[in-house]
Amino acid sequence: MEQKNNKLQNPVQMAIIGAAHGIKGELRVKAFTADPLALGDYGPLYTRDGRAFEIAAIRPQKDVVVVRFKNVSDRNLAETLTGTELFIDRSSLPEAEDEEEFYHADLVGLEVRDDLGGIIGKVQSVQNFGGGDILEVAVARGPTLMIPFTRAAIPEVAINAGYLRVEPAAAGLLDSPDDDDMPENQEEEGRV
Repeated sequence: MEQKNNKLQNPVQMAIIGAAHGIKGELRVKAFTADPLALGDYGPLYTRDGRAFEIAAIRPQKDVVVVRFKNVSDRNLAETLTGTELFIDRSSLPEAEDEEEFYHADLVGLEVRDDLGGIIGKVQSVQNFGGGDILEVAVARGPTLMIPFTRAAIPEVAINAGYLRVEPAAAGLLDSPDDDDMPENQEEEGRV
């Protein structure tokens, strides 16, 4: 771990440090890369406050990787790093090879439009709570919307044009007729 003050221009989160592993300073790390072992291929990883971490060794273990960072040599120091988010600058990532590929970071800030072109809001973040990616969309009024990031709900992503298109029904943005309508015979039940 180096003490540098490297503020990234366009940070992309690559991992989050979990619990210490063993007594020699190793840490369990949740990588957000397609291949978790590739985390070591990006060079130094940086914290929000600019501290740099270089990977000295990395190995797989179940759904995480176990990492030994340079200059982290004991469990006590390792334990202080739990919960630390690690980033690289977007410019360090290779460009997508086709228009169907993009990084989650590229979605943040995109305008969200409905199927008629009306503006719903802007992508605030991309979340994943274990059931797949979800777009958190900031709207003009009210709470943020959570939209599943599926082809059915988001049939068009136009990074260069600055927007993505939502299919409101597939995205769960329309009220179901079953929610508000009661059959007429139940509405009148109990009245004389």
